Amino acid sequence: MENRSEKLTGFVFIHGAGFEEKIWNDVVEGLDHPWFLIKYPFREKEKNSRLDLHLEDYVTYIVKQLKTWEVESFIIVAHSLGGVFALRLAEELPDRVAGFAAVGAAIPKNGGSYVSILPFPKRRLSSVILKKWGTKPPESAIRKGLCNDLSENQAAAIVEGFIPEAFHVYTERTESGIPPVPRLYVKLTKDREFNKALQKKMIKNLSPQSVQQLETGHLPMLSDPEGLRRILLTFLNDEVSMR
Repeated sequence: MENRSEKLTGFVFIHGAGFEEKIWNDVVEGLDHPWFLIKYPFREKEKNSRLDLHLEDYVTYIVKQLKTWEVESFIIVAHSLGGVFALRLAEELPDRVAGFAAVGAAIPKNGGSYVSILPFPKRRLSSVILKKWGTKPPESAIRKGLCNDLSENQAAAIVEGFIPEAFHVYTERTESGIPPVPRLYVKLTKDREFNKALQKKMIKNLSPQSVQQLETGHLPMLSDPEGLRRILLTFLNDEVSMR
């Protein structure tokens, strides 16, 4: 967490499934604005402690963290599954949200869930897999979907550190609309987890004022943190600050 000036617009970073807030470290390093890295509940405990958590438990935990942050307004930066939480956060703290940046993020329609964004055959298959085998994919799937453009050391760290999320956060409905603030979608051209067709669908759902792209896989905060930071600052200066 970085406060600096309460009057500067800050950035709130919400990571995707399986990670910890430190995955954003290379992006926020040297960032000349306040920033806050969101944590998810029960991260330090055994995975069984998270099994009964619901979407609302995650959202409540996130909102509670930000109520202690003294920065008046911020841009939400959401990645992957974090897009589902970000929509709810924007609804909970509308007076503080100055912008919304989706980085290869899941953006369901109002009343949809994370699973609802998937193509129909994969949607049905994902529901079965989640119920039967849980929310931690096998190593081969993690490497193929998340790590295709990462170094071997980065990929090994992702596999070793992957943390299963609660089942319900994938299947429960958001009941959240698109926030009426400047919006950005960062399209990831080498993403094997969210392919081009799925990202196109997410862009349509978000209806952003700006679409930028990075030549990366699903984790640009690791493969091109400088490029991502540059896009976010441009969004702040060109879209949010001019509002």
